[in-house]
Amino acid sequence: MQNKVTIALDMMSGDSGLDISVPGALKCMQEMNDIFLILIGDQEKIKNKLGKRFHEYQDKKFSVIHTDEYVDMNDDILVALRSKKNSSMRLSINSVKDKNADAAVSAGNTGALMALSKVILNTIPGIDRPAICTALPTKTGLMHMLDLGANVECDATNLFQFSVMGSALVQSLEISSNPLVGLLNIGSEDIKGNDTIKQAAALLQSSKLNYSGFVEGDDIFSGRFDVIVADGYAGNIALKSIEGVANFISHVMKNEFNRNAYNRLSSLISYPVLKGVKKKVDPRRYNGASLLGLQGVVVKSHGSADAYAFSRAIKTAYYEVKNQILDKIESLIQTKL
Repeated sequence: MQNKVTIALDMMSGDSGLDISVPGALKCMQEMNDIFLILIGDQEKIKNKLGKRFHEYQDKKFSVIHTDEYVDMNDDILVALRSKKNSSMRLSINSVKDKNADAAVSAGNTGALMALSKVILNTIPGIDRPAICTALPTKTGLMHMLDLGANVECDATNLFQFSVMGSALVQSLEISSNPLVGLLNIGSEDIKGNDTIKQAAALLQSSKLNYSGFVEGDDIFSGRFDVIVADGYAGNIALKSIEGVANFISHVMKNEFNRNAYNRLSSLISYPVLKGVKKKVDPRRYNGASLLGLQGVVVKSHGSADAYAFSRAIKTAYYEVKNQILDKIESLIQTKL
């Protein structure tokens, strides 16, 4: 019998809560035979959302842990840590800690999720700080970038450890057996950057990682790198800038194609190309940021994700478990330091 991957889902968090998490979970249950979901949230509301599927799939594809407490998107981190002991977010991470689940997924408050994960799961030996990592499309395929906001201030050792974790993720997903690593910087020349970046580069150059030098902002999507490393401050700004530019381009294209009858006709002729472009850059396909460096798999879904995007976050957690990401990071930490 095929071993099932069990994933605990924080059903209550995020901008839309159960309206998104239930159909996203259902999509995965219907598409994946070797997945079992622990739905953590208000049982009666989950039951109503699932309808006839509740009794059809219960105990076969999912179970429910009831709670009506959840971490609000605007909650202070200390509130999540100290006051909401039965929140759906905390209980999902507890499920990983207690070995009842292989991974946890939440669309909730990023700061609260990181704080709870660090307190409950602790970091892998040899890793000082967890980092947020996600996949982004490039000219040639995919690139993974970290840290995207968990650690605003980092030293050279932190950046080196992020490089190890990013390399482990890319290897475990079988994207590359020897990932090319780059450091995000204000220039590609060796003299560019602050002391922390230069010290991190020196650590990478003397390591067994496949370090390929500095990455400028306009080279992020070139496809020349498998892993791009930054502190959380620069990484988050870069990510939000990317999202903003994508939304801007989409807005401009829609306006131009709707400007007049000729442009609308042109849009029909161009539809196959536009459809292909949209699929390639659709951020929903890449939803699911990994909290790397923890003694457990935790994946953060975007708070405003729709059902499809939430299902992609679940699948990110699934593939990390299947490909034994934790073992890979621990092995690389021992061999690459």
